[in-house]
Amino acid sequence: MKLKKNELFELRDFLILWSTQSISQLGSSITGFALTLWLYEKTGSSLGTAALTICSYAPYVLMSIFAGALTDRFNKKKIMLGCDVFAAMCTIIVFVLFRTNRLMVWHLYILNAVSGLMNTVQQPASEVAMTLIMPEKYYQTTSGLRSLSSSLVSILNPLVATALYALIGLNGVIAIDLGSFFVAFAALLFFIKIPENNSNRRERVLVLAKEGLVFLKETPIIRALILFMAGVNLVASAFDATLPGYVLPNPKGGSFILGIVTSCSGIATVIGSLIASALPKPKDRVKVVYLTMLFSLSTENFLLAFSREPVLWCIGQIIGWILVPIMSANMDVILRTTIPVELQGRVYACRNTLQFFTIPIGLFLGGFMVDNVCEPFMRMYGDLPVLKTLFGTGKGSGAAIMMLILGVSGSFTCIITGKNLKKYQYSEK
Repeated sequence: MKLKKNELFELRDFLILWSTQSISQLGSSITGFALTLWLYEKTGSSLGTAALTICSYAPYVLMSIFAGALTDRFNKKKIMLGCDVFAAMCTIIVFVLFRTNRLMVWHLYILNAVSGLMNTVQQPASEVAMTLIMPEKYYQTTSGLRSLSSSLVSILNPLVATALYALIGLNGVIAIDLGSFFVAFAALLFFIKIPENNSNRRERVLVLAKEGLVFLKETPIIRALILFMAGVNLVASAFDATLPGYVLPNPKGGSFILGIVTSCSGIATVIGSLIASALPKPKDRVKVVYLTMLFSLSTENFLLAFSREPVLWCIGQIIGWILVPIMSANMDVILRTTIPVELQGRVYACRNTLQFFTIPIGLFLGGFMVDNVCEPFMRMYGDLPVLKTLFGTGKGSGAAIMMLILGVSGSFTCIITGKNLKKYQYSEK
């Protein structure tokens, strides 16, 4: 995608914010992946590893509605800067604890919860800031760029994290993360001006939070899309909890293969992001959201459940993720053009609670099912010819059964919850 000179000027602030925040996101993701490897080495538990992400998402679910009200009431730039500082402090604490050989699993859970709380406040502020600094005519293009950067992070994160973790250890990984933070912080502080909409600044936080819920109640198309995505997130997050327990103990797996398989989802989303940026405006954005997610959840899980080769795992990731940016771009346009900008902070925050509350549930269920149901089941009955043929043997075969369960539940989730979307028609202004 090529931008003209005048377009580059109009998108100057967006491009600076987007690029530097993407660098910081890569640094944070590298640390998160390295900590996942460290934790799995310590515990060998899918649930214990998934608990890291659960701790990050719990504040997101519990506090998002109030965080969005704060976003609409206070200065977006100051909120983003303050949250960045607190998140960086959490990373520094991990660094100090690890350097002094005092880092324990429960430390990571607590610090991830604090970091998740900061992200809960920052995310709606960042969403509104993006709306305020870019012209509406570039919404689909910029959404494609944001998906592209997120995809590149997904590609580089596991590969870079695995390599750095092996070469320079957790110390070096955290140092790189902190360097990326300073780049993003300086760019936001000195080079970006975010206009403010102060119409609701003096209202109480509870009043503002209620207005976000009222908007969703009165706008059924947005509510239906959010609930549909909540069902998708339940299955997708359970997959995220299952994947390490499927790949790491597999004879043909391990941490390096996990990095490659995870990166394939990023490669797919890069391709999907380029497609999303180049596609013309669809006739029915709601239908695009539904069909892309139905395809993703009804293909990848089945392929991984019955395959034994890393190349097939990679193909499954690509098939499952290539349409996700197209869904995201259309969802983003629907939200930004339907929700008034002065309400976006609190509505996005309500969206975060309703759409993402299923993620910690899915992570818990995925890890719990692998550790306490599927793996014990395969230890007892894995010698049966049909089970051995379908799912293999040894540790990881139970996770393969879980992949099959997710394939079936993902397909039914999309079919059942997606029926509600067919009632609504979306028209752009």
